[in-house]
Amino acid sequence: MTAYEHPGAPGPAAPYDAVVLAGGAARRLGGADKPGVRVGGRPLLDRVLAACAAAATTVVVSEPRTTVRPVRWAHEDPPGGGPLAALDAGLRRTSAEDVVVLSADLPFLDEGTVRRLLDALRGSDAGRGGAERPEGVLLSDPEGRDQPLVAAYRAEPLRRELAVLAAAHGGLTGLPLRRLTAALDLTRISDPVASFDCDTWDDIAAARARIREHGHVLDEWISAVKDELGIDLDVDTGGLLDLARDAAHGVARPAAPLTTFLVGYAAAHAGGGPEAVAAAARKAAALALRWADEDTPEDGEDTKKAAVKDTENVTPGAAPGAGAAPGPHAPTGSGPHAPAGPGSDAAPDA
Repeated sequence: MTAYEHPGAPGPAAPYDAVVLAGGAARRLGGADKPGVRVGGRPLLDRVLAACAAAATTVVVSEPRTTVRPVRWAHEDPPGGGPLAALDAGLRRTSAEDVVVLSADLPFLDEGTVRRLLDALRGSDAGRGGAERPEGVLLSDPEGRDQPLVAAYRAEPLRRELAVLAAAHGGLTGLPLRRLTAALDLTRISDPVASFDCDTWDDIAAARARIREHGHVLDEWISAVKDELGIDLDVDTGGLLDLARDAAHGVARPAAPLTTFLVGYAAAHAGGGPEAVAAAARKAAALALRWADEDTPEDGEDTKKAAVKDTENVTPGAAPGAGAAPGPHAPTGSGPHAPAGPGSDAAPDA
């Protein structure tokens, strides 16, 4: 079990659970399987699951499918009963005091946003003047609209209000989320990027375009590769890029990918982990610099090379200081541009 690490806390804070709502008809996408739509090479659902990877238990309310990490599955009753019915079904399979509630169509949600929500819920960022911590913290979009499916809640108030609504309406089927959030004491955080959800194909296109922008594409690619390979390893990306640059410039361009591959291979043999990668990268980087230094003449090295070249061009048997032996294009003493020698008919210089 991985506990959420509270910044500044002396040890692991209380773990949290996550409920991800991945059902719905996706009518604005023409009935497409929205959680399975790929953005940056990864299904939307997997992107959300990566953001809440630190949860002790993650429950996905949907038909089971292959996911990037193990989860529990739940179904609302009756099927298609709407978001409150789905939330209730997921919440019944959790046990933590705090629960993160997410939709499955958030391409830009990340672990940092989840930490911010939990920090605010647990009081470190709420700014409530010492008042009791809120019952929930949710994101708002650029227009100020609440996003109750990008939120962290205390589980007990959620269960309480869901029970009240179910008793008042004979069930939760078809009830909108605002019936729940209106009854809770909430704190709001504005985040126009993390709150972006994909309801239409235009939204999908916008998300795909954004992750390919220069400032995002590398992080997106690294995250996609780690998910694809099933590894969870945070390393110094900048250090590896510096190593690749040094190998490319100091040795040869193909040395860059091969060197970084060998660093990973060596780190795996050393037991893996960020420390092993860093140690292997340092050794390879130092070697690349030594290699490049050998191609940079030291003081006097150019003179030495020139002297060696001169001796290679001296005519065999000639005295030191004699000129070079005639080559195929050297003057031979005849021809229109040949130098005048003793006894020649050429006129002397004036």
